[in-house]
Amino acid sequence: MANKPNIPKGTRDFGPVEMAKRNYIFNTIREVYALYGFQQIETPAMETLQTLMGKYGEEGDKLLFKVLNSGDFLSKVPDQELLERNANHLAAKLCEKGLRYDLTVPFARYVVMHREELQLPFKRYQIQPVWRADRPQKGRYREFYQCDADIVGSDSLLNEVELMQIVDTVFTRFGIRVQIKINNRKILSGIAEVIGAADKIVEITVAIDKLDKIGIDNVNAELREDGLSEEQISKLQPIISLSGTNEEKLQTIAQVLASSETGVKGVEETRYILNHLDAVGLQNEIQLDLTLARGLNYYTGAIFEVKALDVEMGSITGGGRYDNLTGIFGLPGLSGVGISFGADRIYDVLNTLDLYPKDSMNATQILFINFGEKETAYCLPIIKKVRVQGISAEIFPDAAKMKKQMAYANAKHIPFVALAGENEINEGKITLKNMETGEQQMVTPEELISLI
Repeated sequence: MANKPNIPKGTRDFGPVEMAKRNYIFNTIREVYALYGFQQIETPAMETLQTLMGKYGEEGDKLLFKVLNSGDFLSKVPDQELLERNANHLAAKLCEKGLRYDLTVPFARYVVMHREELQLPFKRYQIQPVWRADRPQKGRYREFYQCDADIVGSDSLLNEVELMQIVDTVFTRFGIRVQIKINNRKILSGIAEVIGAADKIVEITVAIDKLDKIGIDNVNAELREDGLSEEQISKLQPIISLSGTNEEKLQTIAQVLASSETGVKGVEETRYILNHLDAVGLQNEIQLDLTLARGLNYYTGAIFEVKALDVEMGSITGGGRYDNLTGIFGLPGLSGVGISFGADRIYDVLNTLDLYPKDSMNATQILFINFGEKETAYCLPIIKKVRVQGISAEIFPDAAKMKKQMAYANAKHIPFVALAGENEINEGKITLKNMETGEQQMVTPEELISLI
């Protein structure tokens, strides 16, 4: 007996129902991106390792899926080097390409390669899969989709304002209640500066970013291990436990950071974004959260994170401002800001809250029952008229028993069934059955179209 086929761990098959749900997510995000003037691009699944390596740190490099060179990939490697079993050295000899790890580095490469063709500021979105050679576990896959939008070539904070409106619009359309958290990398740098630990900015932000997960006592313990003094930790406490409205927090932190030029700049940027968002009005709450410290080595200004309010789930969207996207490829000084929707987590939230619209699940709107050759010949021109009107229709391919054909309609959740026997053919009509109510009526093809 042949071995049962399987797929690699950390990857998934998606059936018709899952694909209908996923396409609803992608199409909603795509429509909102387009609404704000973003243009879609795509980049290859494979990039050269020269493009990918060294962009994600040592750990990231280990998680790159490398692709063996075509043909006899061992021919140029001496036996001695094979016997030494130096994995990194061999990978460099055997592999010139790898699967993309994220959409950001390929986007940076795209901007540098196509710089002369691009109109700046360039507003792009990209919805494509990425691959990471990670250990698969719940919520973590080796292949998953990212839904990114970025604006490059503009320092204006209006871009941040627009991206937050996009986030608000997308989740309002999904019907998911969210809290949008905002902070600024410059505020975090200012905090480290005023407590006398500017050289510990990485350790401080990594620790306080875990506040929700491990609590204040464990955060403080981690800061001690990282070499912060009791005095510095003590100065940090009132800052990371600030409460009140966004404006009250900003006023307090502005006073605390008055001696830090960088910190003051961060407060000004955050105030600008929040004031403009207040003016346009959001459906969801936006909250200044001084413990938010994502992407420290990458972001240089505003940082964002989105949490669902009605489901226990990690961040479902994130992003921020960066100053040097293309510097890694020799084109320095191109500032940008971007966001990324976590499609897989959004999928889980929509499932948990049962928020998928019914019509997004129904591919076929009407099934024509097959009673035989004569009846099929009568139905086919009507089916064509129905499809011309944008109504998805199918006819059962075989003249099977009625029970089997109706079971097919039920299994596919097809809302209407059309029947044409001798009476209908004589009158030039169709019997239309509503599968939800069981009601049926004899109608003309035109009436059928208008009823559906």
